[in-house]
Amino acid sequence: MNHHRPEPDLLAVAARWVDPATWPVALRYDPAERWYARLATADDHEVWALSWLPGQGTDLHDHGGSAGAFRVVAGTLTEETVVSGRLRPRPLAAGAGRRFGPRHVHVVTNRGAEPAVSVHVYRPALVRMTRYLLADGRLRVAEVAEAGRSW
Repeated sequence: MNHHRPEPDLLAVAARWVDPATWPVALRYDPAERWYARLATADDHEVWALSWLPGQGTDLHDHGGSAGAFRVVAGTLTEETVVSGRLRPRPLAAGAGRRFGPRHVHVVTNRGAEPAVSVHVYRPALVRMTRYLLADGRLRVAEVAEAGRSW
């Protein structure tokens, strides 16, 4: 008999962390850079909180082979993915979420006028992230960032 436990829906895991009052760390906003903190780890995933002041965002990046999901807790974030060699934006308002697979590459930015907060879940835990440049419609590796050294 196989007692394999099904993998949790990562977006459902993120939904359990949408209330900053339940976090083990206090929500902060950092005018110099995006604030982030790991909220929880489990055998098969980890949970992170991020805050985004207007104009703050990520570089074009992947998640080093981890699948994931994120849910916007407050404000609006814009996720851009590469489609036909170009970045295609998709606004995500508070309450919206997104699942993604292990090869997902995107940019996430707060293009709004209000601060934003999001919760991210990764399976397995992040070990590395690759940052990319989009040149002539093609992704080119700019940097490979390692957990514990780069963040």
